[in-house]
Amino acid sequence: MLSLIHGRLVRAELFGDVIADSGHELVEWDIRKQDRPQGAFDAVIVFGGDMNVGEEESHPWLNDEYALLRGWVDAGTPLLGVCLGAQTLAHAARGHVGRASAQQAGFLEVSLTPAGIADPVLGVLPSRFEALVGNSYAFEVPPGGVELASSPAASQAFRLGERAWGVQFHPEARRDQVLAWFKDDPALSRPLPELARELDEGIERWHELGRALCNAFLDAAT
Repeated sequence: MLSLIHGRLVRAELFGDVIADSGHELVEWDIRKQDRPQGAFDAVIVFGGDMNVGEEESHPWLNDEYALLRGWVDAGTPLLGVCLGAQTLAHAARGHVGRASAQQAGFLEVSLTPAGIADPVLGVLPSRFEALVGNSYAFEVPPGGVELASSPAASQAFRLGERAWGVQFHPEARRDQVLAWFKDDPALSRPLPELARELDEGIERWHELGRALCNAFLDAAT
């Protein structure tokens, strides 16, 4: 399985543990600075990053990522995009990605759509749950996609075809990882200690859902 990352603070984290416990091998690839790993992969997970769709001039490798995503979708490779990974997947499939109405940091109530409840991956989550988010951009469900989850402000998950998923929230993230994202962020709309307290209260429950989601993706991929 391939783990496509965009930086040292946006790696597989909890998902890496779940994948290892399931007996799968996870190959990490930082697309920004490493050559593409050789060989074929049974599934791909694309994680987050502090860059955005639309910043191709500063990050020209984004164009390579869009092409890879289109290729994986066309080939039917099981694929899960997380945060930036969901946004690049949406963009690659001709969906709109742009700045969100407000920065999101912390736990946010998310609801599954009827399609989400029936979905083999998202359907393992409760119909309503508190999702861990950390983003200032958002996607619209691309043409041909199916919305699986939403919050009052934005779409939160979609599926393309039968084997590609995108989620705006972070089912893989750990407490200290999230705090590191926002430690020096002048745009953070709330005090960092407040965010830390919220994470302390909710991260264990969130990790239970994160493990369930990762296992559901592994089941769907196999």
